Amino acid sequence: MDPLALALVLGSAGLHAGWNLLAKRARGGFVVAWGYALVGTFALAPAGVLALTRADAALSPTAWGFVVVSAVLHIGYFVSLQRAYGLGDLSLVYPLARGTGPVLATIVAVTLLGERPGRLALLGAAAVAVAAFGLAGGAGAGGSPRAFRGGFATGLFIAAYTLWDATAVTRAGVAPLAFAWLSEAVRAALLTPLALTRRDELRRVGREALVPVIGVGVASPLAYLAVLYAFTLAPISVVAPLREVSMLITVVLGAGVLREGNVRRRLASAAAMAVGAALLALSRPA
Repeated sequence: MDPLALALVLGSAGLHAGWNLLAKRARGGFVVAWGYALVGTFALAPAGVLALTRADAALSPTAWGFVVVSAVLHIGYFVSLQRAYGLGDLSLVYPLARGTGPVLATIVAVTLLGERPGRLALLGAAAVAVAAFGLAGGAGAGGSPRAFRGGFATGLFIAAYTLWDATAVTRAGVAPLAFAWLSEAVRAALLTPLALTRRDELRRVGREALVPVIGVGVASPLAYLAVLYAFTLAPISVVAPLREVSMLITVVLGAGVLREGNVRRRLASAAAMAVGAALLALSRPA
C-alpha cells in the first residue's frame, strides 16, 4: 500500500475516533447534524474556495450531481449516528456502524467495480468484520435492539457514501478538497429549513452541546478529506476497511473516558481488528 495513503488513513482514524467521542456527548438529530455541516462549511471555506478556483476543479453537472447525492447520504449518516448514540454505548454503536460499512463497501467494490484486492486484503477485511461484530457481542447493559438496529443502519449509510464519494474523486474526476467542501455546504443548506423550525432544540444545543458541535464540525470534514485523498492513491477495497483501526481507538476512549463496560471483550475484539488492519496495510492488488 502507498505509504502516503497509509499515513492519511491512520491520521483520519485518530481524528474520526476523537470526533465520535464528542458526538456521543451531543444529544440530538437534525439540529446537531445541521450544526456539524454549518461549522464544517466555514472551517473548510478558505481551502475549498481556493480549490474551486483551479481550472482542473471546475464542476460539471455530473459532478454537481455527485455532490448533492453525497450531501443527502451524509445527512442520513449523521442523523442515524446521533440517534444510535442516544440508545447505546460508544464502544457498541461505533464498531457496529464502522464494521458494517466497510465490509459492504469492499464487497461492492469487488463485485461491481471490478477491483481485485490480494489475499491479504481479503483476509484483513474479513478479520475487521469478525472483530467488529465480536465487539458488538459484548453489549450487555450498554445496548438494546434499537441500538443494534441504529448501528447497522448507520453502517449502511457508511457503505453508500464510501462507494459514492470514492467514485466521485476517482472516476468522475472531482477534486477531493472541492468535493468535501461543497458536500458540507450543500448539506448545511438542505438542513437549514428543518433546523430553523426546531427553535427549542436550537436553544438547547446552543446551551449544552456547542463545544461538541464545533469540534465535530471541524474534525469530521478534515478526517474525511484525508480519506478522500487516500482513495486517489489506493483501492477502495483496501482503504475502506483499513480506516476502521479507529474502532480500536474508540473502544479505548469508551472504556477510559466514558467508563463503559465489557472492556476486556471489546478490547480483545478491537485488537483482532487491528491485526486485520495491519494485513490490509501490507496487502498488494492481485
